[in-house]
Amino acid sequence: MAKGVRRVRSRLGGRLEPLSRVRLVLHQGRGELSTISQVDTVNAHPSLRERRPSLERAVQACEAVLRLFDSTEPNPPAYNLLCNELALLDIHPAAAGRAQALAFRVKLLLAAGFTPELSACATCGETDHLGAFSPSAGGVVCSSCEAGSFPLSGEAHTFMVDALARPLADAPQAGERALSQADRALAETLEHHAHVRLRRVRAA
Repeated sequence: MAKGVRRVRSRLGGRLEPLSRVRLVLHQGRGELSTISQVDTVNAHPSLRERRPSLERAVQACEAVLRLFDSTEPNPPAYNLLCNELALLDIHPAAAGRAQALAFRVKLLLAAGFTPELSACATCGETDHLGAFSPSAGGVVCSSCEAGSFPLSGEAHTFMVDALARPLADAPQAGERALSQADRALAETLEHHAHVRLRRVRAA
């Protein structure tokens, strides 16, 4: 709780803006809420606010983190990932692309413990003929285990593998069809296993 932050003379209001990275000093009260007594701005991300695509991607990234991590328990990997994403969106206009947003989401699933199985069939362990994705099984599946799955192209499969392996600043690229398949795979994995529905990642 930040008392009086919208007052004209408030020392806190200008620093507690959405999408800003700040360092807080909190005073623990008697209830569950804490009072903010000091705010230091680490990164205000001013440039991303001036570009609508970057702003929309930043809001979507924050929403995804809030939906997946709704407890008060800290998650340093998720926090650092979000900080990196906001910094990239602030510095590089191209970071607002769909591939970058999906690469962030792939890594977010890793931080949340819901990474899809991508190296072998999630049902039987087969490593060949992995041409489909099963949300209920939690990953790619082979031709013998395709019940309840949808087609996943090699390009979409490679995109997700590379997105996990590469730094966020070096996110892989893929065609729109492959990105749509990857988006569906990630969204339906979360719906099935985390019971969380996130906004789909559309083209900017």
